[in-house]
Amino acid sequence: MNAHRLGGALFALALTLPATAPAAGFQDVLDTPAMTSELAARGLINGLALAGQRVVGVGQRGHVVYSDDAGKSWRQAKVPVSSDLVAVSFPTARAGWAVGHDGVVLASNDAGASWTKQLDGRAVGTMMVEYYKAQSGDEAAKWVSEAERFAAQGAENPFLDVWFADEHNGFVVGAFNLILRTTDGGKHWEPWLDRTENPQALHLYAIRGAEGEVFATGEQGLVLRLDAAAGVFRALQTPYQGTYFGVAPAKGAVIVFGLRGNAFRSTDSGRTWHKIDTGVQEGLTAAATVGDQGVILASQAGRLLVSTDGGEHFSPLKLERAAPASAVQPLGTDAVVVAGARGVRVQTLR
Repeated sequence: MNAHRLGGALFALALTLPATAPAAGFQDVLDTPAMTSELAARGLINGLALAGQRVVGVGQRGHVVYSDDAGKSWRQAKVPVSSDLVAVSFPTARAGWAVGHDGVVLASNDAGASWTKQLDGRAVGTMMVEYYKAQSGDEAAKWVSEAERFAAQGAENPFLDVWFADEHNGFVVGAFNLILRTTDGGKHWEPWLDRTENPQALHLYAIRGAEGEVFATGEQGLVLRLDAAAGVFRALQTPYQGTYFGVAPAKGAVIVFGLRGNAFRSTDSGRTWHKIDTGVQEGLTAAATVGDQGVILASQAGRLLVSTDGGEHFSPLKLERAAPASAVQPLGTDAVVVAGARGVRVQTLR
């Protein structure tokens, strides 16, 4: 299972468990700053991004760590929540966003050293109800009802990925087709539940820009591509009907990857797909581009697969030790930071 995306049975179980009353002395994680810990960089880190030359990682209990010396040492950021964080995006050297459990969206304007809360699950549903009630059209009532369902669930539904094209324009995606867009750096968010060809409201695990397009992936073979002119994410046909955990750009191509070592590559914006022989059977949980032609894939078993031809072919990287990986972030062309259940480590590629 992919710790980063909360995929599979554990995620499904978490979403279906009944809510229980808070215990005496309960303090909401959305109102509780992340505790400082000397072991933060050794705990579960789910997402990685570069803020200029700084590496930023996000993980459990609101922990955000960052390194200014290529992963040799790590410091902990100031974070106003202790919700688990699963993904992070820095479109510029200073402006970044992180998302996670409890519908939390955080923003940073100092390269990840400190964060502020822009949104949480207690406000998401109310915001969506107000938005859809102001809409007109034949399906307006349907989307009001869907928004009211989210509102009734409170902070139950997580965001699972975030991607910003620049410091103003970005998307967050999550459980049950949860998708929001901003055009002002997160000051305001617009629900896009009605703008996806996802009638079953499947979970959205990833969103990313690739080759001038924007793609999202999810359960049951779901791959969406943004039709920018119409403002709609259109469903694409792929050869696999299992879960896709992620999407990655490659030179002249886009790659989607997921369960059972499945990965597919398209050079025509997702119209056709070619199966990649990964040589692994476990889930592929993360990917990153390395230099001009390089791509690296990481698996839930900790294996790293490297391509030097834009993702057409992959070879396993010989590792001294393997640990489950949830994110990878290149450091130039010779090394990557790998994050997972055992924290962050640097792995050379040569």
